[in-house]
Amino acid sequence: MSQLEDVCITLKGLLKQQQITYKALASQLAMSEANVKRMFSLKQFTLARLEEICQVLTISLSDLFVLVEQQKKKLSQLTVEQELELVNDVKLILVAACVRDGWSFDDIITHYQIDKFECIQLLAKLDRLKMIQLLPNNQYKVLIAQDFQWIPHGPLEQFMTKDGISTFLATPFTEENSFRFYIRGTYSQTSIDIIKRKLNQLKKEVALLNQEDAALPLENRQHVGLLLAMRPWELPLFQKLRRVE
Repeated sequence: MSQLEDVCITLKGLLKQQQITYKALASQLAMSEANVKRMFSLKQFTLARLEEICQVLTISLSDLFVLVEQQKKKLSQLTVEQELELVNDVKLILVAACVRDGWSFDDIITHYQIDKFECIQLLAKLDRLKMIQLLPNNQYKVLIAQDFQWIPHGPLEQFMTKDGISTFLATPFTEENSFRFYIRGTYSQTSIDIIKRKLNQLKKEVALLNQEDAALPLENRQHVGLLLAMRPWELPLFQKLRRVE
């Protein structure tokens, strides 16, 4: 991720925390809302413009850059021990998923069969696992990155493969907002590298959208699963037809 992308993510987070909309920011900067949206979308900030935005946020430029560095230090991957503790407690992994998606304490206990005392205990476990920082009044700060990775072949990947992905793929993709796409081909290494780069970029964009939407009320959001996958592979029926050399 480029430094400007890091700056953009941090600025969006600060605006969300202070409940400053693009429209309000545009008014403060004497710009149109469309130009503000374009500036964030293209990640094109002059130093002078960054300083103006910081003034609206009542922080200094140096404060901003410190926050950017702190943001980059978020966990991008858990340890085997952390993953094991999650997969061995279904309510713990549920609450971990909720906090990653920006659910409030009240959202969790309202939508799931978890009472207040139990939820506090689960949040305390996530704090001990250093996945969140538990704050007063059951507030929290997320310490894991939106685009964090499973350990290859680790407990989380095994759990998701067994209890998540197989069920996800077995369900008909006929509902509204559903989409299924599969294409096969024979590609050069150059083309494969291009596809991988585009998939990685999409993964980052999807993670950023989840972070931005965390500011919306829960009734304006819905659970969505998105699977991106690519590997050297041939349909088993085709493999059976190969000549044996």
